[in-house]
Amino acid sequence: MEPFKVSPHLSTLLDSYPDVKLIIDAAKNGGNPSKEAIARLWLSEGIPFAFKKSPALYEVVRVWLGTRLNVDPKEIHLSGSARIGQSLAPAKLGTVFGNHSDLDLFVVSESLFDNVTADFNNWSYDFETGSVQPNNDTEGKYWGENNTRGQKNLQRGFLDSFIVPNRDAYPTIKKFHNRCGCLNRN
Repeated sequence: MEPFKVSPHLSTLLDSYPDVKLIIDAAKNGGNPSKEAIARLWLSEGIPFAFKKSPALYEVVRVWLGTRLNVDPKEIHLSGSARIGQSLAPAKLGTVFGNHSDLDLFVVSESLFDNVTADFNNWSYDFETGSVQPNNDTEGKYWGENNTRGQKNLQRGFLDSFIVPNRDAYPTIKKFHNRCGCLNRN
C-alpha cells in the first residue's frame, strides 16, 4: 500500500463546497473510506457555507447554543445545504442554499443524548400506559408515529428532541425547548 494515496473518487473534491454530484459520486463509488472522509471533511468540519462570509458568526452561534444546552460548542454542528451549499436530500438534491433555507443544527454529546433518551423513554412509557395525554388533537395525531420513530432512531444512535412533548416530566426536553425555543422546526 502506498502511504498517503488519495482515492481517485475523492480526488475530484477540491473545493470547500464541492458540487453535490461529485459528493454523491464519491460516496457511491469510493466505498466506506470515501464515505467517512466525506462525512468528516465536508459534512461535519470546516466553515459551513452559510457562514463563509462571516466564519466567526458560526462560532458565536455555537457558543450561544452550547451555553444554553450545557454542551461544548464543538459538539454543535450544522448539516444540509447550509453546510455544503447545496442540498443532499433526494427531494431537493442540488438546491442551492439561500434566503429560503434553514439551519439544520445538531448536537453530538453523550451526556445530552443520555438525558434526552431518558426523557424519551419516560414519555414513551407514559404515552403507552395512558398516563400522559396530548394537549390537543394535532399533538395527539403525531404521538403514535413519534413513539415508533423515536424507538427506531434511538437504536440508530440519534433522536429528534421535538418528538417528545415539552412537559415538566421531561426536564431535558423542557430545558431544550425553553432555552432554545427561538429555533423553530419546520
